[in-house]
Amino acid sequence: MGSRLTRQQVEFYHREGYLVFDRPVFAEEKFIELKERFERKLRHWKEVGGLTPEEMESPHMADPGLFQWLLADEILDLVEPIIGPDIALLFSHFLCKPPATGKRAPWHEDSAYFDQILQPMELVTLWLAMDPSTPENGCMRVVPRSHHHGYSEYEQVDDLQGNVFTKELKLSEPDQSRVVDLVLEPNQCSLHHVKLIHGSNANTSTMRRTGFIPRYIPTTTRFVPDERHPAYIIYLARGRDHAENQLGDPTAVNQQWLDAHPQYKRQYRLGDEA
Repeated sequence: MGSRLTRQQVEFYHREGYLVFDRPVFAEEKFIELKERFERKLRHWKEVGGLTPEEMESPHMADPGLFQWLLADEILDLVEPIIGPDIALLFSHFLCKPPATGKRAPWHEDSAYFDQILQPMELVTLWLAMDPSTPENGCMRVVPRSHHHGYSEYEQVDDLQGNVFTKELKLSEPDQSRVVDLVLEPNQCSLHHVKLIHGSNANTSTMRRTGFIPRYIPTTTRFVPDERHPAYIIYLARGRDHAENQLGDPTAVNQQWLDAHPQYKRQYRLGDEA
């Protein structure tokens, strides 16, 4: 148990709402193994068809092997200085923007999507770069110090095919002088607050952009499943639970979740090749 962040980095995160960790998260061999696992998933995902590469959500539900990265000290030692020693994994997501056709992520706060399921609203997202993430291929963009509200008004986006989400902030374009591009090399990461305003441009370049995105909560927060998350379950990552959360077994496939989400059951294979 420890910290990979300095006191100054933790203070920066709490003040600005985000942090770029510009050192390798994993040892090279461990990172390469994760990337190879993702590439197998992506090949199968494309073979099946139906969902876009941006929609590879909750892959750990079908592939417990991913917990060797999701629950790894290398990541938890980045998360603990921010939310404390008792940590649960809430979600994970491989978000892959293909070259030329990768979708835009409208400006949003993650809290707008989690307001009914987290009590209280405490969460940190880690964004691990699998490919280079640059302004040219649609890296994440953030509005520093915008995390003190978190419950803005939203409206439907005009282009439902070209966006990852179907709604965005009514003030759709923040002051560009305040926006920061989070540029990352593979195996580097960023962390951001659940209430921070952020988004990303479409990938119109010739280079793919992929991130592996786990989200963590302190176990003083209670996860309350709703109709949008049938059969969903969270996993204790470190410490102990304080909110009587229902916790999953990280060694087992969540078959109930797959049965409740036929679109993902069709897309994922189980285990190492999932």
